[in-house]
Amino acid sequence: MTPRSIAAINELPESQKREIYSRFIPPQLLDQFEISPSLEDEQGQELAKFRYRPGSTDFVIDLRHEFDAEDPLFFAHLTDTMNGQIHVLLYIVNDPHSERFDVDRTPDGRRTQFGLEFRNLQAEQAAMLAGLAPGQVRRGLRSLAHAVPTFEAFVESMGHSVFFIEPLFYHNAVIFERYGFAYLVGKRRMEALHRGFQPDGPIAERLDGSTPFRDGNNANSIRGRSWAIHDGVADEPYSGVTMYKRVGENALINTFPDSAW
Repeated sequence: MTPRSIAAINELPESQKREIYSRFIPPQLLDQFEISPSLEDEQGQELAKFRYRPGSTDFVIDLRHEFDAEDPLFFAHLTDTMNGQIHVLLYIVNDPHSERFDVDRTPDGRRTQFGLEFRNLQAEQAAMLAGLAPGQVRRGLRSLAHAVPTFEAFVESMGHSVFFIEPLFYHNAVIFERYGFAYLVGKRRMEALHRGFQPDGPIAERLDGSTPFRDGNNANSIRGRSWAIHDGVADEPYSGVTMYKRVGENALINTFPDSAW
């Protein structure tokens, strides 16, 4: 049987850890990019890097579609919670063939930490105009519909019936809602942000065009709101939201029915 915690899996032999954690990769991604189940290319070069040290309570998967690809096709960082549940800290799927925007680094080479520590404003503006959301270096593959069942199967194999995820940005939370996630912490904050973007709301009043991310039209879309929040238009940075998903259940949540993507 699969151990019930990431900490326990991390104590297993290398081959077992790799096999178990590989189950978290949506098989549709492997099919789409013709990646073998061994996660190697035709030359036998490994396309996936795993981080799962014995004694640690987390693991990382970094899967590339080609050996020398600049960015991951699939990246995930999971950890155990204090009470032994599974928590997805970071989940990224990139379209490796789409245009790249250097929002992850400043012109002098510093890492921006998704724009949360430093910002590359020129790259962010270009990404926004190209239809990307905050934190994206490339267009995504919109694969969450395939990913969620894979997540659930992985969690269920560990004997759990629920797992948690932490949205980095406003738009992430709204997307997760649409795939059956509910709020453990932060629903009131999300609702307050929604009210703030209404025509008579305090956030909408700050969409004064003073920066490219504060256009008045940004109140009318989830992506636009997310850029405005990322630009500091709200009273505080976006944080403190945790969501959960019960295996096999879909929460009937649509907090923002009047806002388009």
